[in-house]
Amino acid sequence: MPPARCFDEERSLLIRTVPETGSTNDDLATLAEEGAAEGCWLRAERQTGGRGRHGRAWQSPAGNLYASTLVRLQPADPPAATLAFVAAVALHEVVQAYAGDTEIRIKWPNDLLAGGAKLSGILLERSRDAVIIGFGVNLADHPRDTPRPATSLAALGGAAADPAGVLVDLVASFAGWLSRWRSEGFGLVRARWLEKAHPRGTALSTTGADGTSIDGLFDGLDDDGALRLRLADGSTHVIHAGDVFLI
Repeated sequence: MPPARCFDEERSLLIRTVPETGSTNDDLATLAEEGAAEGCWLRAERQTGGRGRHGRAWQSPAGNLYASTLVRLQPADPPAATLAFVAAVALHEVVQAYAGDTEIRIKWPNDLLAGGAKLSGILLERSRDAVIIGFGVNLADHPRDTPRPATSLAALGGAAADPAGVLVDLVASFAGWLSRWRSEGFGLVRARWLEKAHPRGTALSTTGADGTSIDGLFDGLDDDGALRLRLADGSTHVIHAGDVFLI
């Protein structure tokens, strides 16, 4: 189906919901090319072509949150790649409020974990001066046949979470953190991310684009958000891209 419009005739901000689409990220990329303004949000009750990083399929049954938004980059903005951390801290703020006593942690760069099981994923894609940010959150259900464990808010016994209501909270949280990122810089976001991430010394396994694996201990973030990994010989390896897993 064609992508939903983001704004009404008065150009008022709208959160638009469609029953089904291939990918909310793809729809927003189309709207970005058509001139859609920053702040556009699109939610689908189901996706038939949802995907995660590196094109991996993202299962999209009804009852979970699938939504994307659009950020228009400005000349004075911090590096665009650091929006991954803005998205992570905003989503963590919302999901933790629904998770009750279960502690939610961020795994580099922007997955949310509960007890080591993946609860959500975030996908950023660039289209000229636009960054499309897609959020997938397991609210009511989660996949059982994944290489790494997954979970959902329902499985954790957290508060009942309606996707539309969670999105309202996310819109507000993301707008607040985006404003701080622009006005105060990445350092503030980085500090919050480190506060909510797995602790320093956590054992991690990383896999680069060429398939090379490196294991080490989490040693924080560089100033640009790159992952610092302390190796067995005491040296530090800096990772700018790749897959990261808890050991």
